[in-house]
Amino acid sequence: MKNLIAELLLRLAQKEEESKELTAQVEALEVMLTALLRQMPQVQQRDLFERIDVVLDHTSPEAQVFLRDNEVLRQYIHKAVQASA
Repeated sequence: MKNLIAELLLRLAQKEEESKELTAQVEALEVMLTALLRQMPQVQQRDLFERIDVVLDHTSPEAQVFLRDNEVLRQYIHKAVQASA
C-alpha cells in the first residue's frame, strides 16, 4: 500500500511539473504574440484576426476542436487583441 501511495505521489509530482512547464510555454507565447501585435498596424491586426475567425469557422468537422474548446480559443484570441491595443 505504501508503494502504491509513493508511486501515485511521484506521478502527481511529475504531472505538476509538466503543468508548470506548459503554463510557462503558454505565457511566453502570449508575451511574444502581444509584442508582435503591438508592432503591427491596427488594420493588419484586424485582418489577421478576421482570417483566424474564418479559419476557425471553416475547419472540417473531423479536424474541428470541440465546440466549447473552439469558443475558449476565440476568447483567448480576442484577449490577445485587447492586450495589444
